Amino acid sequence: MRKQTGSGDHLGIAASQPATCFPTAATVANGWDPSLAEEIGEALGAEAASQGVDVVLGPGLNVKRSPLCGRNFEYFSEDPYLAGHLAAGYVRGIQSQGIAASPKHFAANSQELRRMASDSVVDERTLREIYLTGFEIVVRESSPRVVMSSYNKVNGTYAHENTHLLSDILRDEWGFDGAVITDWGGGNDAPSAIRAGGGLEMPSPGLDSVPAILDAIDHHELSMEDLDARVEEPARPWHLGGRQPCPRGRPRRPPRGSPGAWPARRLCCCAMRAPSFRSPLRPGSQSLATSPRRPATRARVRRS
Repeated sequence: MRKQTGSGDHLGIAASQPATCFPTAATVANGWDPSLAEEIGEALGAEAASQGVDVVLGPGLNVKRSPLCGRNFEYFSEDPYLAGHLAAGYVRGIQSQGIAASPKHFAANSQELRRMASDSVVDERTLREIYLTGFEIVVRESSPRVVMSSYNKVNGTYAHENTHLLSDILRDEWGFDGAVITDWGGGNDAPSAIRAGGGLEMPSPGLDSVPAILDAIDHHELSMEDLDARVEEPARPWHLGGRQPCPRGRPRRPPRGSPGAWPARRLCCCAMRAPSFRSPLRPGSQSLATSPRRPATRARVRRS
């Protein structure tokens, strides 16, 4: 959970409010425990509510296809079945607190290199069995209120403008009726996105998006029905399950050691104590520097 203070910025490098540092998705996946994922999700949802956040931009469940992907740590697994069920646990937990979850990045997004220009060329069977399975599990099992599209193209069309992904599969086959949002700066052609089923451009519409939409309507290239549907979707999810958006002024923040934090920490400790774990520390080490920029900051090493 990372809510920026002040006006913030789209790069995420400004100061942020204090928040619990949970283990990464890659670590949680080592537990093979959707109930733990749900417990962590509940804590994330409570923390989001305490900070006045209405949508948690996660979990991320892209399939790990190469160790070179720079965001593998925040994805669960190379196994779409495991990733899907753990992500569904997160979504159930987050949304149990009246906060929307946004599983991401939909779809076929497994690299950071040239991520805004790459094209994932995938046959239909591979697309469904590997890249879409996790998302299908999440949508069918946990009914997320929001889905975030990916930067890349899929078979020649940007994901946020891909009718096959957003309408044929996500909405018509899986029954998703929430909002599809872009990743930050991930919008390319607003009228095409609206026709395909893509909605909000984040963090805000591009300078040419609104004029492009108005021009497309004037030239009968975009229907008012499609535009109205995209406008209604961000509001509709709040009424799923009878919940309303998070009211402002909730408790300042959850108490330290909130319910989801300690089980997740125990999972990390158990992973490090497993017989197959090979410690990078030399025998006899007594301390470990935790930051290369602050060498004086050290953690004591406790051996059993």
